[in-house]
Amino acid sequence: MIKQILILLSVVFTSAAMAADLPRTPSTDGAEVYIVSPADGAKVGTTFDVVFGLKGMGVAPAGIDMPNTGHHHLLLNSDELPPMTVPMGTQVAHFGGGQTQTTLTLEPGKHTLQLILGDKLHIPHDPPVISKQITITVE
Repeated sequence: MIKQILILLSVVFTSAAMAADLPRTPSTDGAEVYIVSPADGAKVGTTFDVVFGLKGMGVAPAGIDMPNTGHHHLLLNSDELPPMTVPMGTQVAHFGGGQTQTTLTLEPGKHTLQLILGDKLHIPHDPPVISKQITITVE
């Protein structure tokens, strides 16, 4: 599923990702995005649920222009954050429908998960709303 999302994103955002310095939407003071589950350090099976949390802002689908809202993007095994001035593309899984959870299937081993909130155009807010990176072990 993640692979299909990433392929679609590469097609949709190829031209958009080339645009630099697009306007950024302000985030709400004190807004937080976080991973509800699994917990940092958890051991999970090869297929497991990831539940997203958001505090201080609301969730709205991509393309919807509502103040103080955004939608989730999940970084998987990423040591770097995406650029803050362009739409997030193939380096992240995109949940533009306003989803607040997903099911992942991963190979056994250690993996990292991190969330970043995107605005209606998939651009990180200003300042960006980014979760703590967690590490899980798939058994």
